[in-house]
Amino acid sequence: MASGSRGGAARYPFSAIVGMDDLKLALLINAVSPGVGGVLVRGEKGTAKSTIVRALAGLLPAVAVVPGCRFSCDPDDPDPACPDGPHNAAADAGDADADAGDPGSRAERQARLVELPVGASEDRLTGSLDIERALTEGVKAFEPGLLAAAHRGVLYVDEVNLLHDHLVDLLLDAAAMGESYVEREGVSVRHAARFLLVGTMNPEEGELRPQLLDRFGLTVEVAATREPEERAEVVRRRLRYDDDPAGFAAGWREAEAELAERIAAARDLVGGVELTDAALRQITAVCAAFEVDGLRADLVTARAAIALAAWNGRTSVNSDDVRTAARLALPHRRRRDPFDAPGLDREKLDEVLDEHDDDPQPPDDDGPGPGPSGGGPVDGDGSGPEQEQEPSNGSSPAQQQQHGEQQPAPADAAYKPKLFTVPGTGTGAPGRRSKARSPYGRVSGARPGARNLHLTATLRAAAPHQRARGRSGPGLIVAADDLRETVREGREGNLVLFVVDASGSMAARQRMRAVKGAVLSLLLDAYQRRDKVGLITFRGTGADLALPPTSSVEAGARRLERLPTGGRTPLAAGLLRAAEVLRVERLRDPARRPLLVVVTDGRATHGPDPAAAAGLLNGVASVVVDCESGPVRLGLAGRLGGLLEGEVVRLEDLAADSLAGVVRDVRKREVA
Repeated sequence: MASGSRGGAARYPFSAIVGMDDLKLALLINAVSPGVGGVLVRGEKGTAKSTIVRALAGLLPAVAVVPGCRFSCDPDDPDPACPDGPHNAAADAGDADADAGDPGSRAERQARLVELPVGASEDRLTGSLDIERALTEGVKAFEPGLLAAAHRGVLYVDEVNLLHDHLVDLLLDAAAMGESYVEREGVSVRHAARFLLVGTMNPEEGELRPQLLDRFGLTVEVAATREPEERAEVVRRRLRYDDDPAGFAAGWREAEAELAERIAAARDLVGGVELTDAALRQITAVCAAFEVDGLRADLVTARAAIALAAWNGRTSVNSDDVRTAARLALPHRRRRDPFDAPGLDREKLDEVLDEHDDDPQPPDDDGPGPGPSGGGPVDGDGSGPEQEQEPSNGSSPAQQQQHGEQQPAPADAAYKPKLFTVPGTGTGAPGRRSKARSPYGRVSGARPGARNLHLTATLRAAAPHQRARGRSGPGLIVAADDLRETVREGREGNLVLFVVDASGSMAARQRMRAVKGAVLSLLLDAYQRRDKVGLITFRGTGADLALPPTSSVEAGARRLERLPTGGRTPLAAGLLRAAEVLRVERLRDPARRPLLVVVTDGRATHGPDPAAAAGLLNGVASVVVDCESGPVRLGLAGRLGGLLEGEVVRLEDLAADSLAGVVRDVRKREVA
């Protein structure tokens, strides 16, 4: 569990990684059979997720390639549609005098580890038209992207949950089909793209959508060991490696060679492994029992079980293979809701397998130890000493009772709320809420520049000047003033800051149940639109930042569920705290625009007049959810909405289907 190796130093050996058996096994399964679909590694920071992935690449067998082919074609089985082709199968593997362009020539190299950075563009991932050759030579030439570079190797995506959704879609589509299609700028290219896909993420920084989770073959959750001796061994090995990377790697060379040989042998064997009807019935029974959607889970589990049998040197899949494959393939597919944590009930898994086992055998207890990916249900709220504490406002349980505070009320069921957006056009992080200028999305125009060249607009600008510039060949003469860059219009994620009234007036008539259901619905909406969220509550004599701005809406849901109510209503304190939080966040991330959502009945029974505090929030897009109920209504929340210059929505009208078209876009007021 050491951290990543230094640039230029020997890789940290895979066999030197301490613990993390499930993760190592999941990676080895994919090394044996990349068709399993890759691995998603979920875990807290500092758990060596990157180190172990990079270490795996050194174990993969070398690949034979056609010299000069940018798409890593196998000389024994070249891709007939390779853009650098045609290549014929090697006629003479031993011809050392063959030229790079000779169909019979071949070369051998180590399998590549290609890393996809979070800020990569679509062109960088899939490839694009070679602009330089198009403009200077007048020819269409394709410049390969990272998918081509990763063919027959490993494609590693760190922080995959922060990657833009449409890039993740392209990535996973290529991994599923084994091919990449590029259709743009007059270029139509198809090339092979078969690779071992590994993504890592820290759930605290935000989740992947369930639809994207399902596209990863296996998933493993990792956490630093709590055993002092094991932690000591991790530190000991890391210090040795830092002192002498090459010497440390040399000490593990024999173990690494044995692992590499075992992977190669399993690859040779995997095609001959039999998936018996009995094993297949167990797989389908398990997937049905855990109510996973679709049939991808069945296919992935079957492929993983076959790879496991080959890894263990067997030619037939048994119940232990199915059990282990299911532990790795099903947990992330059982998530029905973004607030659900991945997990699998091991007792239920054993029951289903035993019920459909034609030849019952005791479970293999010598396999990878239980962990979050398969050792029983995961604690969905991550409760620990810190999380179990109530949101602090300085009052003990006895004091809460003295001040008339009530126990936390459960939340009503979540629903789809109306869409609230920030007026104008932003430049924040990619998301799905407000209009933004973005490197992704539809093309809406062109402007002078050369960062992201708009080919058609550039050619149109250069065309009228060709005679005056003395053009005589096929290529255009392009001046700097002709260059035009693409202007794209997409959507951005915002900072959605909830300010929730938790006072005694909100607790009356069980309104807090509906309020919590509304905020939970808005949190779910924020998750789907890739927003950051924060939660401020106010009651008694002050306001509490219950959830600092984060991309983990699960944390917001947990804090909301335990939110107690009672006491007076310090509305001004809540607004002042919101102004301070937004001020700090503006310094940290100036491009991310805020959306303030105030959930209150508008009463202010403690502290100064909220009008002055509201003045500090001028210019912030705001929505006031009016929670006032009863036959006599004072309209105080409406007045607050006027002070904030924001939209006011009744709590009962918050659902998207309750009043179609109302408050769909806050910027309508700006246009009017």
